[in-house]
Amino acid sequence: MEPTPDYGYEDYVESDNDTMCDYSEWEPTYSLIPVLYMLIFILGLSGNGVVIFTVWKSKSKRRAADVYIGNLALADLTFVVTLPLWAVYTALGYHWPFGLALCKISSYVVLVNMYASVFCLTCLSFDRYLAIVHSLSSGQLRSRSTMMASLASIWALSCVLALPTLLFRNTVRDEFNRTTCAMDFRLVTPSRQQESLWIAGLSLSSSVLGFLLPFLAMTVCYCFIGCTVTRHFNTLRKEDQKKRRLLKIITTLVVVFAICWTPFHMLKSLDALTYLDLAPSSCSMLSFLLLVHPYATCLGYLNSCLNPFLYAFFDLRFRSQCLCLLNLKKTAHGHITSLATQKSEAQSAGVKV
Repeated sequence: MEPTPDYGYEDYVESDNDTMCDYSEWEPTYSLIPVLYMLIFILGLSGNGVVIFTVWKSKSKRRAADVYIGNLALADLTFVVTLPLWAVYTALGYHWPFGLALCKISSYVVLVNMYASVFCLTCLSFDRYLAIVHSLSSGQLRSRSTMMASLASIWALSCVLALPTLLFRNTVRDEFNRTTCAMDFRLVTPSRQQESLWIAGLSLSSSVLGFLLPFLAMTVCYCFIGCTVTRHFNTLRKEDQKKRRLLKIITTLVVVFAICWTPFHMLKSLDALTYLDLAPSSCSMLSFLLLVHPYATCLGYLNSCLNPFLYAFFDLRFRSQCLCLLNLKKTAHGHITSLATQKSEAQSAGVKV
């Protein structure tokens, strides 16, 4: 979930194709976007914090899916803590006052989150595929050691794939005396044309590796799962009912993830094609990208605060664990018990309650 990791507002207004374009009427609202960022920050911080706490405390009842969900929440949490920085950046008209180190680190964290989130969802989907389609022969593949190895691989791969952002993010002062936090490829090429190739290459590769390929893998898993569920599952068996409920939760997470991130990756890919002259780079096209990009980005960020509410809504087991850990269920149970005791005592004394 990336606050313009590969390109952004400053890239649109500074590109070679737009020297005669007027963007004044298309500038994103500097007040609306920061408000949305802060709302996502508050909801994401509290919601994902509760998820991590619940998974961590429920060790005895923890499923393999819960471990992946906990890591997904951790990825989302590390992302949302950077949102106040990006809110200020946008509110100041894309002026970065926090220095080079925070520019690099916060951008890097956002990219790591994007990759880690989609890889966790992919592993969740593959775990369900093994549990349902190959339930009798997948014991070794679904062991604790295999799960821990897959989690280590998820975070290691995410950190490696996000490295270009850590290397090339820079603070650059423009002609309007703004300090922008943007990708700067002058370390590797002085040519504007080669810089366009770098921008396009990184944009397309992050969309392919961080969205398209994982989503295709998840789709294949759910096609096999759907066939197996249709043919073999018995709606009366308790074990099959549990598998169906967990499958419903994970499917919902994947669908919501796709809805939130598809517009962003489509726009980013379209922008990359304009750099390669494979798509029209007219003023109207660049103005459209400039207008829609901040809101498509916000929609992607929204995914980081939605997941905890999806767990609470669809997963009765998770909701029950949350209430127990927060002492809400215990309090409610104690209140009901107290009322029942009072009623029993009153009835024994001949008083109607």
